[in-house]
Amino acid sequence: MKAQDSIVEHRAPKAEFVTDDPVEILRYASTSFKEGIPVALVTLVEIRGGAARPLGAQMTVRIDGLYCGFVSGGCTEAAVAAEAIEALKTGHDRYLLLGEGSPFFDIVLPCGGGIRLSIHVLKAIEPVDEVLGQLVLRREAGLLYRPGAEAIACVGSTQTGWQAEGFSRVYRPSTRLFISGNALEASALANVARAVGYEVDLVGRAYDRYLWDVSPDRYSAVALLSHDLAAELPALDAALKSSAFYIGALGSRRTHDKRKQALRSLGYDDAEIARIKAPIGMFDKARDAASLAVSVIADVAALAAVAHEASQRPVHLV
Repeated sequence: MKAQDSIVEHRAPKAEFVTDDPVEILRYASTSFKEGIPVALVTLVEIRGGAARPLGAQMTVRIDGLYCGFVSGGCTEAAVAAEAIEALKTGHDRYLLLGEGSPFFDIVLPCGGGIRLSIHVLKAIEPVDEVLGQLVLRREAGLLYRPGAEAIACVGSTQTGWQAEGFSRVYRPSTRLFISGNALEASALANVARAVGYEVDLVGRAYDRYLWDVSPDRYSAVALLSHDLAAELPALDAALKSSAFYIGALGSRRTHDKRKQALRSLGYDDAEIARIKAPIGMFDKARDAASLAVSVIADVAALAAVAHEASQRPVHLV
C-alpha cells in the first residue's frame, strides 16, 4: 500500500512541530513529499504596512493537516494551513490575502497590515532538494516561484523578492561560530550558540584544530576568548585573513590597544583592525561566563540580522 493511500485526507490543521528555521521547513516538505504525502509550500510574497514575519517567510502544509513554519505571528497559521489543504485538494496553486484588504474580515493581523501569501502545490521535489544540497555545501541558493507555470526552480544567489520571472526566495547557510580560548567561557558560549541554532566549531590547542586550518567563510563568526595576547595573535591573524562577518576578542580597551599595536607590527592597517569587536559582545561589562555568552550571541545575531535585512527587497501591496 502506498503511503498516500493511508492518508487521512483532511483533519483540523495542527502544527507537527514549531519552527521558523527555513531549512527545517524545506526538509519537512522534502520528507513528506518522498513519503507520498501531498504537500504545499506557503510563502509570504507581499506586505502592506507592518508584518510579524519577513518577506519570504514560509510554511510547509500537508494534506493530512500537519504543518510547520510561520508566515505571521502564530494567530493565522491554522487558517493558512486550511486554505493550503483546499489548494492541495484541487492540485492547483492560489494566493491568499490576509489582514487589510482581505475578504476574510474575521482574520485581523495584530500589526494592522496586510500580507499576501502564495500557496504552491509541490509537483516535483528536485528544486527543494537542490537548495538543501547547496546549503550543505555552505552556498547560497534560491527558489524561484513562477506563478503562471505553477512551478519552482532552484536558482543561484539573488535577493528575496519579486523578479522579472517570479518570486525569488533566498536561502543562506546557517551561522557558524568558531570559538577559541579558555574552556569555561568557550563552553558557555558554545552552549548558548547551539541553543539558538548556530553551528559551533571549537578550535585551539585543546582540540588540536586551529582557525587557520578551517578558513571561516562569510557566514561565519569568530570569538576569541583568550586572556593571553601572544597565544591569541595567530588565531586573530587567521580570522582577519578570512571573510568572517564577525570577529570578536576578549579583553579591556587597554588590552585592545596592545592588540592593535601587535597587529600593526604584522602589517595590518586601522581599517582592517576595525573589523575586530573588542571588548567582545553586545555589552562590555560581562564578568561571568554566562553573561559573556549571552552578550556575544546577541552581538553576532545583531550583525547577522543587518546582513540578512540588506538582502531583502521590500515589496508592498498596491
